Amino acid sequence: MLRRIQNIWNPAHFHFHHQLGRSRGYFEGWYFKLVDPEGGQSYALIPGVFMGEDPHAFIQVLDGRVGSAVYHRFSIEAFEAARDRFSVSIGANHFSDSGILLEIQGGDTSPSGQEVKGQIEFGPWSPWPVTPLSPGIMGPYSFVPFMECNHGILSLDHGLQGHLNVDGLQTDFSGGRGYVEKDWGRSFPAGYVWTQSNHFETPGVSLSAAVARIPWLTGAFRGFIIGFLHEGTLHRFTTYTKSVLEKLEMTSSHLHLRIRNRDHRLEVMANKSEGGLLHAPYEKQMIERVAETMTSEVHVRLDQLAGERSLFEGVGRHACLEAQGDLSGILDE
Repeated sequence: MLRRIQNIWNPAHFHFHHQLGRSRGYFEGWYFKLVDPEGGQSYALIPGVFMGEDPHAFIQVLDGRVGSAVYHRFSIEAFEAARDRFSVSIGANHFSDSGILLEIQGGDTSPSGQEVKGQIEFGPWSPWPVTPLSPGIMGPYSFVPFMECNHGILSLDHGLQGHLNVDGLQTDFSGGRGYVEKDWGRSFPAGYVWTQSNHFETPGVSLSAAVARIPWLTGAFRGFIIGFLHEGTLHRFTTYTKSVLEKLEMTSSHLHLRIRNRDHRLEVMANKSEGGLLHAPYEKQMIERVAETMTSEVHVRLDQLAGERSLFEGVGRHACLEAQGDLSGILDE
């Protein structure tokens, strides 16, 4: 019980050792984005564990360049996680805040026969701040035990060193940039929009923006958690800080979002391109239904409300974009 409480302030850690092996609705997964220094190759690596009608561990590999995704399945016994730090192993594959080691042999875990091998080391992470009353991006909602889906931003931006070999294609990621987040809970939201980029012309700039329909007691509400890292300052626009979502439009090809807090206004416009289909937890099953692109571009403008002064305007490349499920509860009418 003490470790479960302590993990509230450690979002990167694996949260539910006590549920491993149980046939109930629970998932936990980490999302590692890797982009090489030239921007020619990007991958999203998603290790995780699912406890439901078909308990198992998994590693998903999304190739951003070609827009394809492969789901590697492992037995639940192959999943191991440290109790006092972020250190996860799935078979011979290892994930931590210092780097990743991949030894996916292909035929043993995936009908595609995909092989993924290599090692990537991470530079210092830039996490969403954790404070006693606001343990990460979920803020005070981190203390609510019945949340359908919890979210964590583990690193908005960090450096990479090392290489990966995917089916004979070797990519050197040394000098590239990475991003890490995670989700855990019972199910993904019924409808949500998410976009992310940390490849702006100005180094150290990063955006992560998510809007979702959040079940709450007998109803639901539109929740949002948006962070923009600029010149070492994380500008936060969230439901619990009483930010105001002024505009949210999503078409088959375009996202337009505008939001303000007490001091700033952030405007985000992203194009949607083709991507790969990822598996996600819905209704106690892992279903292949989430289309994610890693080749979008996102235009971002940050204004200071006092004096209407522009602090930043730029375009993020290699942007991720997802728009999934029933969006009627979150989009502007």
